[in-house]
Amino acid sequence: MLRSYEGVRFLPGKQMVILDIGSAYTKFGWAGEPTPRGIIRTEIKCPETKVLRRIYDYKDTSDLYQLLVEFLHALFLRHVVISPKDSRILVLESLLAPIEFKETLVRVLFRHFEIGSLLLLSTHLAPISTLGVSSALVLDVGYKEATLIPIFEGAQILKAWQVLPLGGQVVHEYLMKSLKELNPNVDITEKLVEEIKVRTCFVTSLERSVKLDTAQAPDPPPAVKYPGVKSINVPGEVREKAFEMLWERDNDNLSIPTMILDAIIKCPIDTRQVLAENILLIGGTTMTKGFASRLKSELLTLVKSNYYADKLKIHTFKFHTAPSKPNYTAWLGGAIFGSVDLPLRCLTKENYLKMDRVPDWVNLIDNQRDSSPVYEA
Repeated sequence: MLRSYEGVRFLPGKQMVILDIGSAYTKFGWAGEPTPRGIIRTEIKCPETKVLRRIYDYKDTSDLYQLLVEFLHALFLRHVVISPKDSRILVLESLLAPIEFKETLVRVLFRHFEIGSLLLLSTHLAPISTLGVSSALVLDVGYKEATLIPIFEGAQILKAWQVLPLGGQVVHEYLMKSLKELNPNVDITEKLVEEIKVRTCFVTSLERSVKLDTAQAPDPPPAVKYPGVKSINVPGEVREKAFEMLWERDNDNLSIPTMILDAIIKCPIDTRQVLAENILLIGGTTMTKGFASRLKSELLTLVKSNYYADKLKIHTFKFHTAPSKPNYTAWLGGAIFGSVDLPLRCLTKENYLKMDRVPDWVNLIDNQRDSSPVYEA
């Protein structure tokens, strides 16, 4: 039974805590719940310098260790409101995250906070449990980058993974530059840019995008004023072009739509149609108004081009709608996994202190049984 005391809900001690530590925001909560208890910025104020720093902007391993100690201390005791000692923790991790980040995080959890057990779960594998399907093409567009991994029958097709440095950070840089030129006397901060992006900007249609910066350019949408100490005028042209960098191809002819098509081409031919009809968008950037419709229009146009027409015989793309907001769909998948007892997949404190390393589940050394089978003649 849950008990309330001054606004704090105390849950049974064996309940698993679910953490999704993103580059911009961290989602936290309990296993078996439909939504996270809270979403906070992945940053902490250093006790020595009193400067607010992002966790992922670390200098070296020792610096990262101190940042994680301060951040997790505030997370456990101020937000989750539990004693981390002997707790069960599930951490969602990207397969492309630096190895030193994962190893440092595990070391902090076990050696500093003395948690009882830890389960590491792929950020791309977790969301499919929210849909009740075993195959999906999961595209995660977060703050720093866009990553894509196809999953077929519960197995990640790692040879087809795709990644590009396209995400919310690129949009922020464009807005920061444009707003500073238009409002030189206003202090344009990162937090203010994010507010303006969420409240005023949108992804325009493919038809309008083609005509932008041409002689037949359509009339821009109306400008809006963002209130504050000093009102900031956000022109319609800036509102409409803020997300265009996600769709513009780089020198290698790559963009977010080409990531999906290139990934499908690298998958076995008998899986391609299934993946094209099971696309799942996660990450805060995909919540932008018009993102999904623009992505579908781009895919339908690209698949008819000369480069893809001969390689792909797919003409339909279908998108799943998860039972949650895209920014915490991965967390919800972790909450579903955490409600199931998976002792063989968990790393316990005793085993970690004994091995002093993080096991790799695809390594045969970490999957050997304690005793070899004995065969009788």
